[in-house]
Amino acid sequence: MSTAPARVFVARLVGLPVFDPRGDQVGKVRDVVVALRTDSSRPRVLGLVAEVFGRRRIFIPMTRVTNVDSGQVYTTGLLNMRRFEQRPTETLVMGQILDRRVFVKESGATGVVFDVAMEQSRNRDWLLSRVAIQEPARGFRRRGPSQVLEWDAVDGLTQHEDDQGATRLVAALNEMRPADAASALHDLPIERRTAVVAALDDERLADVLEEMLESDQVEILSFLEPERAADILEEMSADDAADLIADLPPDAAARLLALMEPEEAEDVRRLMVYDEETAGGMMTPEPVILPPDATVAEALAHVRREELPTSLAAQVYVCRSPLETPTGKLLGLVHIQRLLREPPSALVAGVLDKETTYIHVDATIQEVAAHVAYYNLTAAPVVDEEGRLLGVVTVDDLLDHMLPDNWRDHASSTGRPGAARS
Repeated sequence: MSTAPARVFVARLVGLPVFDPRGDQVGKVRDVVVALRTDSSRPRVLGLVAEVFGRRRIFIPMTRVTNVDSGQVYTTGLLNMRRFEQRPTETLVMGQILDRRVFVKESGATGVVFDVAMEQSRNRDWLLSRVAIQEPARGFRRRGPSQVLEWDAVDGLTQHEDDQGATRLVAALNEMRPADAASALHDLPIERRTAVVAALDDERLADVLEEMLESDQVEILSFLEPERAADILEEMSADDAADLIADLPPDAAARLLALMEPEEAEDVRRLMVYDEETAGGMMTPEPVILPPDATVAEALAHVRREELPTSLAAQVYVCRSPLETPTGKLLGLVHIQRLLREPPSALVAGVLDKETTYIHVDATIQEVAAHVAYYNLTAAPVVDEEGRLLGVVTVDDLLDHMLPDNWRDHASSTGRPGAARS
């Protein structure tokens, strides 16, 4: 390896782009794989776990890594694209060592691991050499003292703990996009996944759940107390919550719906009435809805809301009262580009798109796709026989239903578990 730094901290390495020799990005670092031996022996770094196209996680041996620095990782370009499968003799630094409780040999103090460093030895092998720990808070301090120690200066690094915390790992996941965090959570050992799920706040867990495989969603929901599971479902978008509840056993689904807030549960029940392969089964019931006398300034204020998904912020729907789905008659929609070109005091009723037609709640996936493509929409309004707005089908809703059921994990079939690595 060339121009390797003296020491690299793993938590700072995660998320860095991985490049091939031509300078093209092939993925991002997600974890570091090591072979733990004893507390006193520096573990050998076997390689990196990198996420490549399709959210597939692959193994990159350290022999294929040519350069590691603070901003990027370079490889030889000769990578095995089989999906990474952890072996029993391997340990993931981020997934399994962070948050581990250890004891300082010299002082007897306890601490929790929040980072580890790796260095390259004279024989060119990479080894874990340092461990960064944080001791418990004392007195009125919110955080205890931290220190970086030699690997062999602490005990407990190779011992599994049933009550291992998740604070540092949760902090790392909170820095990722929900889709990336979902992939990382999927790959964790079951006991670590359970600890992380317990530590994530409800809103963040809901965001991550929306990006996971249906089987993972059901499994994680089963870990939770019913009251918290209901809270998580309330934080999810109504269409995603409806899809998840539909995958549960009927008695469990009924219990969770009963625990949800009535208004949230009603939205979910209404969506569950429709066939999953229709516009009604795909739609989101919470677009931006305004009365005809609303101003352009008011419309722009609504679409600026931070929590509003991009696909829903691209259009405003103008309806007669009531202004919650199912609304009064849908009068039209206004694209955000048009709003940006109009005076703030203008009424939205005066800038309605008169050309876009609407789709019926029973429209098929193919009909919805053709409609979205024809009108170049990011979201298509769904109406009933009386012209009332029931919801909108966004592009991401449409893609979720058009792609194969296992699209999030499609790469798992590219190689058998435990296949040889190069």
